[in-house]
Parts: sequence; structure tokens; C-alpha cells
Amino acid sequence: MSNLKTVLITGASRGIGLLSAKALAARGHYVYASMRDIKGRNKSAAEKLQAWAGKNKLSLEPIELDVTDDQSVNTAISKIEAQRPLDVLVNNAGAMPTGLTEAYTLEQAQQNFDVNMFGIMRTSRSALPHMRARKSGLLISLSSAAGRFAMPFFGIYCASKWAMEAYCEALHYELEPFGIESVIIEPSGHGTDLVKTSPAPADKKCVEAYGSMAGGRESLLGMFQDMFDLGDPGTDANNVATKIVELVEATSPRPIRTQVGHDMGVSAVNDSTAPIQAELIKGLKPVYMGETTDA
Repeated sequence: MSNLKTVLITGASRGIGLLSAKALAARGHYVYASMRDIKGRNKSAAEKLQAWAGKNKLSLEPIELDVTDDQSVNTAISKIEAQRPLDVLVNNAGAMPTGLTEAYTLEQAQQNFDVNMFGIMRTSRSALPHMRARKSGLLISLSSAAGRFAMPFFGIYCASKWAMEAYCEALHYELEPFGIESVIIEPSGHGTDLVKTSPAPADKKCVEAYGSMAGGRESLLGMFQDMFDLGDPGTDANNVATKIVELVEATSPRPIRTQVGHDMGVSAVNDSTAPIQAELIKGLKPVYMGETTDA
């Protein structure tokens, strides 16, 4: 196909990141599938992915990148830019703490924000100078239905996703003059390993103080896992990978937000707030674009 892109995906060792890397490479795009500790714990994942790409004669390259490390991010993007211009950054890496909000320590909350929020800041700040110089580029950032709702036992996760949505949407408006788009994907629950790898709250005394609610974490995670095990098509993680491919291959203007999977009311929230947001930007734009003049 024409108009092939060079794409960097974070957190591509498994889950949605892995599926997206394969789906984009299968479409002919040149994909950098990034992951942490590529020579250690993710060595097998990187080797399997590279072997798959080689067998199918596809352009896919595993690359070391830890979104929580400035040097790692800058080294990876500099390496890519030395080989070819980076067209698309897919901010996929993330973690989903599930448990009583009060029982997460400040250190745990900071660790989660370091991945879900500051990780996106690191990769975006590293990639954007190159994109701005070319006046072309696309940022796709993975949020969640939790980026639009506050849910019990998901307080830390929701907070990180709300924060990253605000950051990514602000970039959307600021990057418009440079021909760059920053867009957000909002999946509902999908069958990845987020449930199995969900960090539990560290303050056990606090958890115990909530009485019968102490078992809420296990009940909620079990409910989600049961839903995934039933094979509901709406929870197939390939849905998200397909949507990422569609956004990469779409022409401008792309929607700021794209909901995937069971809606859960996300579209209603987006539809109701979009006109208010648009009116706000309409009023502010002449000011921040320097289009106003003194009387």
C-alpha cells in the first residue's frame, strides 16, 4: 500500500502493543516494537517477534525503550531518527492498579503516574521536535474508559488516565499549526494481561480497615477475567489493534477521541462535552495563536 509510515509503539512485548505491532507490520508499515529490558526479561518476546517478522518478510524491529527513563527514551528515538523519520508514536505502555484508593502509598501512585502519564510526556517530548521540524506527525495515546469515569477501586488508574487525556488533548490544539495530530483511544475492558499484572495496594492495614470491602479488588478482577474468558467479541484486544491501524492510515482530521469495545457511556460523555470544549478553544485560539491586536 502507499503512504507507509514509520511507527514506534511502546510496551510492545505483549497485549495490545504486541498485537498492534504485528497488525501494522502486516499492513506494510515499518514498526519499531519497543519494550523494557530487551536483553533480559523480554529477550524471549523480542526474539519471537523478530523471528515472526523475518518469517513473514515484514519490517518490524524490536527496540529497547523504558518509558520511565529519560535516557532510554531519548536513545531509542535518536536511533530511529538516525535510520528514518518517525511518523507515528503510539503511546501504549501502561499499568492498571486495582484496589482501595486510600491503601495505595504515595510511592505507588508516583510509580503508576511515571508510566501512565510521565511516560507519555517523555516519549512525546523526545519525538515532537523532529515532527515539528518536518511539520508532520501523529501521536496516538492509549487511555481507557477509566479516562472518562471515576470508578471505585480504580482511583489511581483513573487519575493517571484523566491526567494523560488532559495532556494529550492540550497537545492536540497546540500542535495543529505544525500539521501534527495528538489523538486518544479509549478502550473499555479487553482481554490483556492487565488484570493478571494489576498492582495491589501496599498498605495492608488500610485495606483491612475497610472491612468487607477488603475483598473488592479480587472480586472486581475476577469479574473482568470471567468476562474475558467467555470470549465476548467486544473484549477482544484485536479490536484496539485494528483501531490503531485505522487511525494510522486515516487522513486528517482524525477525531480527538476514539472509543473501542463496550461503550459504557463513554461516547455519551464525549459527545456532550465536545461542543463545550470546542467553544472554549474557539474563544482562546485567537489569543494563544497571537492573532489578536491591541486596540
